[in-house]
Amino acid sequence: MGEFLGLPVQASAHAGEIDQMIILIHYLMFILFIGWGSFFVWVLIRFRASAHPTADYAGVKSHASSYLDIVVVVIEAVLLVAFALPAWADRVNEFPPEEDATVIHLIAKQFEWHAVYPGPDGRFGQRDASLITPTNAIGLDRSGPNGADDIYTINDVAFPVDKPVIVYLTTLDVIHSLGMAEMRVKQDAIPGLEMPVWWVPTLIGEFEINCSQLCGLGHYRMRAAVHSLTQADYDAWLVEQAGLQ
Repeated sequence: MGEFLGLPVQASAHAGEIDQMIILIHYLMFILFIGWGSFFVWVLIRFRASAHPTADYAGVKSHASSYLDIVVVVIEAVLLVAFALPAWADRVNEFPPEEDATVIHLIAKQFEWHAVYPGPDGRFGQRDASLITPTNAIGLDRSGPNGADDIYTINDVAFPVDKPVIVYLTTLDVIHSLGMAEMRVKQDAIPGLEMPVWWVPTLIGEFEINCSQLCGLGHYRMRAAVHSLTQADYDAWLVEQAGLQ
């Protein structure tokens, strides 16, 4: 069914849970489409003008449609309580500890994705808007005690598989939205807020981050390459990026 719906490949541990909910919702919508469509055709034939030249002002007295509406509401409630809320609760209540995860600070800015990784000291440097220059787009303080060894990339994000990834998402201007279809990750970046989002990648490969919130004339090109790597390849990637700083 996932292939029939054109769902992307599942590249994270929670992707199957999300797809199951999407498939169930589509089943419900298909049943509603067939049911209400058939009812509409029946009404057109049953109450055509040639068969009823005189209007009946009493109207329909059956409550069948009300009962059907109740059934649909109950099914939607089951989908919400049994599938959507538990999936959301897992994202909130089972937030992994940072020491067991790959932690990335991802900063959205028209029309780029800026990623910061802690250096060998494991700590992130400070960022200050007063330090923003044409060559320092996010105001990273390289002179501070923790920022000198930070790894900074633009439109290039990497992480190892089979290990939680925690992204702290911010924006320097308007609302953006982090979208990674294969990872089943979607999180808005809100000005003035740091939005945490996490997942466990399970598939090695090359993917893409898209901005899924209209953010200006360059919205169409706000994309970043994503490398889902083995731990060894990820360590090598970090060493390579550190040499470019």
